[in-house]
Amino acid sequence: MLTVIAEIQMHEGVTHFETVLNAFKEVTPLVLQETGCFGYELYIDQATHASFQHPLSNSIIMFEKWQSLADLEQHLNTAHMQDFQNKVKDAVKETKIRIMHLGLNSN
Repeated sequence: MLTVIAEIQMHEGVTHFETVLNAFKEVTPLVLQETGCFGYELYIDQATHASFQHPLSNSIIMFEKWQSLADLEQHLNTAHMQDFQNKVKDAVKETKIRIMHLGLNSN
């Protein structure tokens, strides 16, 4: 099982942020139906006054769970993800993707 953490940084401005959020609202139900997808969740910073928090404006974090790298690669090549990329390309400044596995295993 793979965990994907994607940090998506948008260009400054509410319009860019809303463009990306709306595109995720459309694509998420389709992604969750894909073979090998066990989770696809979008997170944004919680507004707090915690001194230890380092919020990033115009940033979204995606947590994804995939059965295999092949399933993840197939996901990235689906028609709905290609459509998603076209919808957000002018709003997204940078995307950083990490593919992770458990660091401490109970076995």
